[in-house]
Amino acid sequence: MNIKQYLDSTYLKTASQAGLSEAENDFVVKKAIEEAIAEGFKLIMIRPENVSLAKKMILKANSALLVGTVIDFPEGKSELEIKIKEANEVIENGADDLDFVCNYEAFKNGDIALVKNEILIGTQIGLAHNKTVKWIIETAALTDKEIIQLSALIKNVVISNFKEDDYASVFVKSSTGFFKTENDVPNGATVPVIIIMLENASPLPVKAAGGVRSYEDAIEMIRLGVKRIGTSAAKAIANGENTPNQY
Repeated sequence: MNIKQYLDSTYLKTASQAGLSEAENDFVVKKAIEEAIAEGFKLIMIRPENVSLAKKMILKANSALLVGTVIDFPEGKSELEIKIKEANEVIENGADDLDFVCNYEAFKNGDIALVKNEILIGTQIGLAHNKTVKWIIETAALTDKEIIQLSALIKNVVISNFKEDDYASVFVKSSTGFFKTENDVPNGATVPVIIIMLENASPLPVKAAGGVRSYEDAIEMIRLGVKRIGTSAAKAIANGENTPNQY
């Protein structure tokens, strides 16, 4: 098994979130892209404003690294028009994977029609441009019952509206990695949560993100059945090291 081909190496902090100047944060982004190219990871997951830079660096290096980015990150509360605008912009800039934050608050409040519509439209946009689409459900904000229901809702929208050949390109993803839990309760890819997602999202693939901190964690997720793992410590994990990363 080449674990690196499961890893979406991730850096999604703004300068203020990282406690850095804009120039310092830009340097971190460039180093993350360089590392992902050098290490042969599946994908580099970065903020939308950095997609063009990543694409240029990858082309210059003649690398097969994919570029992923986030849409309506990290809360997912924006109007659909904003999600569409962001998606079209990053597609134009060369993104390969679009990780949308599902409007999980609307879902929790019972606005199922809104959530179904954004999943349909967002997925249509991605697949029409041959992109991989992932829907982040923010599991730490949901009860187990809600995780079951939202995973199944995404699955049912996709099955009802797209071809079977498309299923492998539409993921259900656990977490943004930015949701704040009380008492530092795990906020993403725990084994029980991932099992629930796998059982209820199938035949759609699942991406585990948030809290995968070691090689052993990553291998366990892969054995459970996840197809991608999002982590801010991909190199350390691939080298068998334990890390304190939160994403």
